[in-house]
Amino acid sequence: MATESPSPLHDQTEHCESCDRETQHSVSVEIRTESGKRENAEFSREPYRVAKCMACGTERSQRMNNA
Repeated sequence: MATESPSPLHDQTEHCESCDRETQHSVSVEIRTESGKRENAEFSREPYRVAKCMACGTERSQRMNNA
């Protein structure tokens, strides 16, 4: 389940570690399940910020809350 940027207006310029320069990134938010156990899956969903470099395709994700 991901929310994609609806247009290039929502893309951002960020530093890409792979390219080692500032590049355009497509940024989205995904809800990810962290537990591998099926019975706990509904309680282990967390939002992640996902940034994908438009130049090289490298994707980087970061958990948005550290509970």
